[in-house]
Amino acid sequence: MQKTFVTLILFMFVASFSFSQNISTRFEQSKGTQTPTYFEIIDWWKKLDEKSGKVKMLTMGMTDAGYPLHLILVSNNGDYNVDNIRKNNKRIILINNGIHPGEPDGVDASMLLAKDIVTNKYKITDNVVMAFIPIYNIGGCLNRSANYRVDQEGPEEFGFRGNSQNLDLNRDFIKCDSKDARAFTEIFHLLDPDVFVDNHVSNGADYQHVMTLLTTQHNKLGGVMGDYLMKEFEPALYTLMKQKGYDLVPYVNSFGDTPENGWPEYWDSPRYASGYAALWHTFSFVPETHMLKPYDQRVKATYTLMQSFIEFTAKNSQQIKSLRDQTKKTMQSATSFPISWVLDRSQYKEVQYMGFEAGRKPSEVSGLPRLYYDRSKPFEKTVKIFNYFAVKNSIVKPKAYIIPQGWWKVIELLKLNKVQMTPLKKDTTFEVETYKIDDYKTLPRQYEMHHINSEVKTTTSTQSISFKKGDWFITMNQVANRFLIETLEPQAEDSYFTWNYFDAILGQKEGYSAYAFEDIAAEYLKNNSDIRNKLELQKAKDTAFAKSGRAQLNFVYQNSHWYEPAHMRYPVYRIIK
Repeated sequence: MQKTFVTLILFMFVASFSFSQNISTRFEQSKGTQTPTYFEIIDWWKKLDEKSGKVKMLTMGMTDAGYPLHLILVSNNGDYNVDNIRKNNKRIILINNGIHPGEPDGVDASMLLAKDIVTNKYKITDNVVMAFIPIYNIGGCLNRSANYRVDQEGPEEFGFRGNSQNLDLNRDFIKCDSKDARAFTEIFHLLDPDVFVDNHVSNGADYQHVMTLLTTQHNKLGGVMGDYLMKEFEPALYTLMKQKGYDLVPYVNSFGDTPENGWPEYWDSPRYASGYAALWHTFSFVPETHMLKPYDQRVKATYTLMQSFIEFTAKNSQQIKSLRDQTKKTMQSATSFPISWVLDRSQYKEVQYMGFEAGRKPSEVSGLPRLYYDRSKPFEKTVKIFNYFAVKNSIVKPKAYIIPQGWWKVIELLKLNKVQMTPLKKDTTFEVETYKIDDYKTLPRQYEMHHINSEVKTTTSTQSISFKKGDWFITMNQVANRFLIETLEPQAEDSYFTWNYFDAILGQKEGYSAYAFEDIAAEYLKNNSDIRNKLELQKAKDTAFAKSGRAQLNFVYQNSHWYEPAHMRYPVYRIIK
């Protein structure tokens, strides 16, 4: 009997070892110096799906590269039905990898983690489901070279930062210029993840830490979730990592200077992964391993941090759910929302920073002074992290928005984000609050295929406007409220106006021939003394205007009933009563 038992144990050990060897990764085979190609990544996950009931690989939306995104769900019971996962009160952790394929640490760490879960080397609890996007930027991953990221320590070859449109996908979460971002959005709303992790590699200063962590800004996340993030979730990650042998530090947001005097927390606006996720009340993080550390160290640190996310989420599962549910409910009834923030340097937290002494020496390229770090002189110092932001501007929530159906690009994005909206069943006149764009700045050079509008100044008025059957009515009593405010209010940092979706209103379409309009304008002034008085006042206070006949003629036109109402009128209307 004892001999049979020993034989059985030996058989199970050999079978487990054989299984583990059959699903070894390129990272393991190369002893931590290589990362797999796109096709190797997908083939590996397919094999893991075939071999284990804990893993399910799903094919999702198409990308710019002509290949679909994949979504991997890993759980103890192999449940991949999201409705069942929610019904069974499980927390979902979404891991996004390879948004910048030259930063593949998460790609390999996720494969190692899933392999260890499948082989029972690392066990996850039944109340957590892992969701992996194995490689997000497929086009960049296919564009592989040893020459990108010249100052990064491995792996031997890796992908390119831009996708198949040469877009930086970590700037595309609001504007969705890429099919990749649209496919991600569908995945995100399918899962509604409790925790979101977007794995990266940092550049910037040199220091001793292998792993840094960018946590979505706690004031911006706000309310009970913001407090919990700052006081419980983030500190617990630091403790867990310390126990596992890593001195975690906040993302070192210091460029072109040494960080000994501290630094401001990175501002993750909604264009970025974590900022976008925060609009949907998800705890969001961007791990950033240090580019100058060997690749195997970086992958192992990423693996360990993902373990820490799992362990904290499993232990605090019900609290995380409760806080998210409470926040979603609060956002539905909130009456105002912040849309801009300012760094508050009077408040900060202190952390232990392990750096290297820095100095200046003559450059062998230019002969001018250059920054360098002396690794023979490490130090540990308490530094200030300025991680408090105060609200600069807030917006009172309307009861509803109305968007004419002609702005279909914006309407498509709202639908993609599961916004609840209803088409008008008949032509209807509403009294609405309208914005007029009085002034704005725009970038002289393109940024991610756009010329961003900023410093937007508006005036408001109340008008009765006739809308057509099929125009879209959006009530502001839904989970999407925060997202709607930050995309539809023109002054918001990453609004659709910021990203040029409404730029057509900035160009005047109707006009006049000056010589013909002169007589019409003169007659108009005779019959409209109030406009004549406004004209004289403008001439009195603006000498350049007083010397320009064309400017004065245009003034009359723009203050007449001939001037087109659509020019500079923002085409998203607010119902406030």
